Amino acid sequence: MRPILRYFSPSFQHFCNYLLLSLLVVSRGYAAANASPVADTMRVQPNLEEIFIDPAYYSVLQDPTGQLSLADVQLPRYAAQFQRGDSIPTNMENPGAAYWLRLVVHAEGPLAQHWYLELFDSHINDILFYPATNTERGAIHTGADQRLTSRKFPYKNFLFRLPLDSNRTHTFYLRLTSNSKTSFISRLRTEQPLAVHFQTEYGLLGGFYGVLLIMVVYNLCLYLFIGEQTYLRYVVYVLSCSLVFLSEDGLGFQYLWPDYPALNQLVIAASPILLLLTFSYYARQFLDAPQRLPHYDPIVRSVVLLSVGVLLVDTLWLHSGWGFWFYLLPYGMLYYAAIQVWRRGFRPARFFLLAHALVAISVCFLILRKLGINNFTNTATVYSMNVAFVIEVVVLSYALGEKIKGIKDATIRAQDKLVKQLRKKHQAQDMLVEQLRQNQELKDQLNTELENLVTRRTEELRQQSETIAAQNRELLQANGLLALQSAAIEKLNLDLERDLHAAKAARVLSKEVDFGEFSQIYPDKDACLTYLANLKWADGYQCRKCGHEKFCDGREPHSRRCTKCRYVESATAYTLLQKCKFSIIKAFYAVFLIYTHKGSYSSQELSRVLDLRQGTCWSFSQKVTEAMRRRRQAVDFDENEGWTHVLLDATGASEEENMLDDGATVVRLEK
Repeated sequence: MRPILRYFSPSFQHFCNYLLLSLLVVSRGYAAANASPVADTMRVQPNLEEIFIDPAYYSVLQDPTGQLSLADVQLPRYAAQFQRGDSIPTNMENPGAAYWLRLVVHAEGPLAQHWYLELFDSHINDILFYPATNTERGAIHTGADQRLTSRKFPYKNFLFRLPLDSNRTHTFYLRLTSNSKTSFISRLRTEQPLAVHFQTEYGLLGGFYGVLLIMVVYNLCLYLFIGEQTYLRYVVYVLSCSLVFLSEDGLGFQYLWPDYPALNQLVIAASPILLLLTFSYYARQFLDAPQRLPHYDPIVRSVVLLSVGVLLVDTLWLHSGWGFWFYLLPYGMLYYAAIQVWRRGFRPARFFLLAHALVAISVCFLILRKLGINNFTNTATVYSMNVAFVIEVVVLSYALGEKIKGIKDATIRAQDKLVKQLRKKHQAQDMLVEQLRQNQELKDQLNTELENLVTRRTEELRQQSETIAAQNRELLQANGLLALQSAAIEKLNLDLERDLHAAKAARVLSKEVDFGEFSQIYPDKDACLTYLANLKWADGYQCRKCGHEKFCDGREPHSRRCTKCRYVESATAYTLLQKCKFSIIKAFYAVFLIYTHKGSYSSQELSRVLDLRQGTCWSFSQKVTEAMRRRRQAVDFDENEGWTHVLLDATGASEEENMLDDGATVVRLEK
C-alpha cells in the first residue's frame, strides 16, 4: 500500500506534537518490582481505529553500555530483565543509555486498515525499529540525528507501519537512544483517524504560526513607518519565539533544514537562550527600565548575561539536563521589574504582567513534565504554552501601541504647555512695546515743552540790553546745543523704530521663529492670501488667458476676474501653494522653516511642529525643495532675497493648462 502521508500537504505536520502529548495519561513512577512479569498483550480489533499505548503494555530494558543487539535482548537472561512500563517512568531517565521497548500486539479478526505506531517525542536521537523478531533485516534506522529522508514517512513525529496479520500475535522491538530526558510514549492509529489527525494538527499549526507572522509583519511595518526601536525589538522577540516552537514541535526540521540534523540539534539547544536574550532586550526597553529603575536595571542586565553564559557552558560541555532552571532567575527579575514599573504609574506594564503571567503558568507545567511529574498533564496544560504565546504576542502588541500613544499624549501636553509659555512671553513683549511707545510719547512731549521754553527765553533775551550781550551769546550757544540734542534724540527715536521693525521682520524673513511668533505676522488665512495676492500682482494684473489688464473681484477672497473674458484666478493659483491640502498659515510657516534651513528640515520634525501627517510633510518638503532649486537657477536670483520669493514658484505647465480649461468652463457656465 502506498504511504498514506502522500495524500496530505507536508505543511500540516508539527503542531500535533504538543496536541498529542496533551492526550497522554498521568505518568506513574513507582519503584520497579523485584520480578518482571511479561507485559500484557495489546489486542487490535477491526472496530478499533486508535489505541493509546498504556505503560502497562510496555516491556522496557535499559542498556547502559549501548552494545546489545536484537539477538542479545532475545536471549533468556536479557529477556527476563525487561520491566513492565507501569512500574518505571515513561521518560528516558539516563541520557546516553539505550532503551529497548518490547511491544506485543495480537490482531483479532480480519483487519480492514493498516496500523501505524507513532512516537510523540521528535527529539529522540537514534531509533531502530524491528518489524520482525527473528531477524534484523528490514529494520528501520532513523532519529533526530538522521536526515528526514531516513524516515519512511516524512512526518515531524516518528511513524512506523506495523505488519500485522489477522489472528496472529506479533512482537515488535524498538531501540531508543537520546541525549535528553525524552519520552517514549506512543499511540497506535489506523489510516483514517491518522489522516484526520494530520488535518487537524496542521490546521492548528497554521493558525498558530499565522498569528505570529501577522504580528511580525504588522510591527515591522510600524517600525519602518514610525521609526520607534521598540517595535523592532518586539519583532526580534517574536521571531525568536517562533524559532523555539519550530525546534520544539519539529516543523523546522521537517520543512526548513531537513538535511541538516546537526543544525536541528543546534537550534534546539540555542533557541531558548536566544529567546532569553531577545526577551530581555525587548522587555527592558518596553518598561523603560534604564530610566525608571536606574539602580535595578544594571543588575538585571548582568544576571541575564551571566545566565546566558552558564546556559552556553551547560549546552556545550556539561549536558546536565537541568539547564532550564537557569532561566527562572532572569525571567523572574524581569517580571519583578514590570511590577515595580507598574506600581510607579506606567499603565502599559499591566498588559506585560498579564501576558507573561499566562506564559509563566504554561512554563510551570512544562517544568513539571520535564521532572517527570505528569499529574497535571492534559490537553489544556500541554498546549497552554502555544495559547499563552499567541495571547502574549497580541496583548504585547496592543500594549506597545498604548505605550506609543502615551508618549504622543505626553508630547502633546508638553507642546500645549510650551504654547502657553510662549503666549505669556508674547504678552510680556506686547507690554514692553506699549511701555516703549508711552516713553516715546513722553519724550516727544518733553521735547516740545523744551522747544517752547527755549523760544520764549530767546524772545526775552532779544529784548534785553546790549549790556548782557555776552550772556545772550552764551544762552544762544546753549540753545544751539539743546537743538542739536533734540535732533539727536529724534534721530535716535527714528533709528529705534526702524530697528524694532527690522528686527521683527528679520525674525520672520531670515531667522527661525516658532509658530506663535510667525502667526503674529500672518495671523489668519485672510492675511496670508492678502500678502500672497499683493506679492503675485505686484507688477500689475494681466489675464493669463487673453492678456487683458483690467479686473474685478472674484467670488473667492482676493481672487481676480478678467473683465473681458471673465477668467477667474485665485491668489494661490500658479504659486507654490496651489492645491495645498492643509492650512495656508501652516504652509507659509513650513516654507519659511524649510527655506531658513536651506531645505534640510526633516519631515518628522515638520510633522511634529505643524501637527500634520509625516507623509504630507514629506511631500510638501519635496515640493518646496524643488522650488528652491529652480529659484537658485533663475537669472534674477539674489543670495540675500527672502523666503517669500519661493511662494511664486509655478507648479507645472500641465496644471496651468488644467486651470485654463477650468476657467473656460466657468465662463461658459456663467454665459
